[in-house]
Order: sequence, then C-alpha cells, then structure tokens
Amino acid sequence: QVQLVESGGGLVQAGGSLRLSCAASGRTFSTLTMGWFRQAPGKERECVAAISWNPGRTYYTGSLKGRFTISRDNAKNTVYLQMNNLKSVDTAVYYCAATSMVLSNDPVNYDYWGQGTQVTVSS
Repeated sequence: QVQLVESGGGLVQAGGSLRLSCAASGRTFSTLTMGWFRQAPGKERECVAAISWNPGRTYYTGSLKGRFTISRDNAKNTVYLQMNNLKSVDTAVYYCAATSMVLSNDPVNYDYWGQGTQVTVSS
C-alpha cells in the first residue's frame, strides 16, 4: 500500500509559477514510477508528466514540455512538479499517482492516487 499526499496548489496569476509536491509513504519510493495528472471540470484526467524509478526517464504531455518539470528526491520520498508560465488552461485539480510500471502516461496503469490539489490560474 502507498499513501500519497499532494501540496502546493493554490491561486496564481497567469504567467506565474507554482511547485507541487507529493510525499509518499508505505512502500519503497525508489521502486515506484510517479506521475502527475490533472483533471479540469468536464474533461478527462490527463497525464501531465511522469518519472520512472529508473533515473532519467521522464514523460511529458507534448504541449507542456518546456513549461513543466517533474523531478523526484528519493531520499525525501517526494516527487515535484514545477510549473512555470502558467496559463488559465492549466486550471485543474492536480493528482499525484504511483505505479510499479517502468513508465506510463495512462491513468489506468496507476495503482495509487493522492487526494488532489487545486490549481487555479487567473487571467
């Protein structure tokens, strides 16, 4: 069992930045692939970025690469999502998730989910 707790969401103006954090417990963090997903009202949940347990492998949704950066600190059991130059379309609930797969952007492959953190970007 893995417990995930997100933090760092909030209200920010367009063009601003936020850093989301997700603290994991309950299983060896370094063996998990971690993903950040988001879901806006009326839309499907989409993968924002993922980072494998094998250092150096990352995935980004194409339109977000360059603005968002995923990273992990295995010593702190934490994964981060740095979001820069935020836009109103980035407004959503952001979820942290974990899987034992090597790397995946499909939410059905993730076994553990956090409760989500709201990110609201005002224009």
